[in-house]
Amino acid sequence: MKIPQNTTPLIQGAVVGAIACAIVGFTWGGWVTGGTARKDAVMAAHEATVTALAPFCAERFRAQGDAPARMAELAKASTWERSKVLEKSGFASLPGSKTGDSDIARACVELLLAPATPKT
Repeated sequence: MKIPQNTTPLIQGAVVGAIACAIVGFTWGGWVTGGTARKDAVMAAHEATVTALAPFCAERFRAQGDAPARMAELAKASTWERSKVLEKSGFASLPGSKTGDSDIARACVELLLAPATPKT
């Protein structure tokens, strides 16, 4: 079988085009591998969980019997220690978990120490 003479440039063009398409797609096109997609999905799920649970953490912290003393202790703690203080209280844990989640604790501290905004 004889291959036509103009087939070689056609095949070379297709290979170069495919490589260029892959480079452009992964660089500027937003393409990702399956592993990266899974990591992004896990991170997005965790961020959504933190966003959903932080207000509940803040409300449970404020509802304690000695809330003013606990708020003073929280405000008095250094910036680095605040999330640990909240983790020890047990309000920053995921349902069913015995240990606190540092991301939930950090978001909860931000909510607790944020200046109150007037409701209109």
